[in-house]
Amino acid sequence: MDKLQTAATVLIVPGLREHVAEHWQTLLEARLCKVRSVPPLETDKLDCEARVRAIQHQLEQIEGPVILVAHSAGVLMVAHWAARHSRPIKGALLAAPPDLDASWPQGYPSTETLRTHGWNPLPQGPLPFRSLVAASTNDHLASLEAVTQMARNWGSELVNLGAVGHLNPAAGYGEWPQAEAFIRTLDR
Repeated sequence: MDKLQTAATVLIVPGLREHVAEHWQTLLEARLCKVRSVPPLETDKLDCEARVRAIQHQLEQIEGPVILVAHSAGVLMVAHWAARHSRPIKGALLAAPPDLDASWPQGYPSTETLRTHGWNPLPQGPLPFRSLVAASTNDHLASLEAVTQMARNWGSELVNLGAVGHLNPAAGYGEWPQAEAFIRTLDR
């Protein structure tokens, strides 16, 4: 299978579960020619500021145009990064952002824990680059209404993917070929 050629370097920004072998981001990374990924944190994995620094560190290693590809809490990390840093970004694919105001299922951090670690308040202003927010109609971490409002606040184009859960291996994604199509669109 041929690798996907892009003019821009793609920076993969995983969520809190970081790099999962069967996750579409991990599989996508293997298919791209020009790609980097934000590595797992070795210390407090919930520290939002440390995650923003990790994004910035990776971006400092990349010359030329960049497309960000974020999933779940990675989307929130990108919003926090964009509010603190200035660097031209060609575009961003922001998939399945969670709603910090929702009650998440057991096993996920609480709203208070996230606030303590710097996630809340989430930056609400427009992102300074083109972005596509890919939303699910049945995500257990965010309602379609909440994601629609995030996309509106960020000045992003909303793409309703239908009932894809949280767009992760537990929801049956593995491969997500549509991500490549979105990257091609952003890379034009």
